[in-house]
Amino acid sequence: MQLSPLVHPSEELSKEEISRYSRHLLIPDVGLEGQQRLKNSRVLVIGAGGLGSPTLLYLAAAGVGTLGIIDFDIVDESNLQRQVIHRQEDIGRPKCRSARDSVKALNPYIHVRIHDERLETTNAIDIISDYDLVIDGTDNFSTRYLVNDACVLAGKPYVWGSIFRFEGQASVFWEDAPEGCGLNYRDLYPEPPPPEMAPSCAEGGVLGILCASIGAIMATEAIKLITGLGNTLLGRLAVYDALDMTFRFILLRRAPTRVPITRLIDYQAFCGLPRSTADSKPNIPTISALELKEMRESSVAMQLIDVRGIQEWNIVHIEGANHIPKDRMMSEEVLSRLNKDELIVLHCKMGMRSRDVLMEMRKWGFTNVKSLDGGILAWIRDVDQTLPSY
Repeated sequence: MQLSPLVHPSEELSKEEISRYSRHLLIPDVGLEGQQRLKNSRVLVIGAGGLGSPTLLYLAAAGVGTLGIIDFDIVDESNLQRQVIHRQEDIGRPKCRSARDSVKALNPYIHVRIHDERLETTNAIDIISDYDLVIDGTDNFSTRYLVNDACVLAGKPYVWGSIFRFEGQASVFWEDAPEGCGLNYRDLYPEPPPPEMAPSCAEGGVLGILCASIGAIMATEAIKLITGLGNTLLGRLAVYDALDMTFRFILLRRAPTRVPITRLIDYQAFCGLPRSTADSKPNIPTISALELKEMRESSVAMQLIDVRGIQEWNIVHIEGANHIPKDRMMSEEVLSRLNKDELIVLHCKMGMRSRDVLMEMRKWGFTNVKSLDGGILAWIRDVDQTLPSY
């Protein structure tokens, strides 16, 4: 639906800004006033990753006056396949600082604020309240619900996007939208999916250029909200399939079971995710990469089982490991054939899937099972640096 402009116009554009944004000024629906609204706007982009990268670059190029960037992560080489705001020389740098430098190099006329921290219940409302509009480019459900609830409590609209493999989604949420048409993320997803049904891009993969497609939609929606142009995605979910090159638009309605959001909650617990605490660690028997190396060198009898998918196995695997993907490993057919008396060491990419399998094996009476702490990435880091990481 079409909404009134979110931001008042600034007083004026400089000579240099008029020259830079002239192609916007020539569009009758944007014009000088629309560009002044962009200059006066403050947009917070949560996540400088796959979706945040193109969104930040296009909003910077468009002349959004103040861009906030919040991200606590570090640039990794595997990010560069899709996170185009970062460069080879940025590997190892904080993403928010790398993104800031790219944005400032693109457009020196805008102000960039960085928040080199994790978005938490303790800081979310304070950070979000300083901006006119929020863009959620995060990749996990717990943070998405946190962003949604904080935006509801702060009265802020936000643009949301999601990507996985070849498909992307985007929408606009604003609980306080005029004329009683407000919607929030909980109207689309009243409850989070089970953790095992919500793999991340790090586990399931993503076509790099899909980020540009969905990120461009998110940046477009932000500009429309700021300037009051066109019909926004508020009340609609855009679903893009890159393989079929199709778009579908699904009408959204208020969830009949929705309840008012009055406070921020424990989103890890809400999404069924275990917290890594000193009390919980003893419940999951783990083994470090160095300990596993020593045991293998000492010829300790064991079964080393890799529970990752076949694509990950084909990329890299530990010599001598057996490959039994998680879904098969948790089946009665496989578990009934394993020797319960022999030590079994499970591993995946980072340790989460192997822990899930370990918990299932406990139900079947397996007591001599350990999970490789940190997964194969820890093995590559601490034992065999000749293997490729991913």
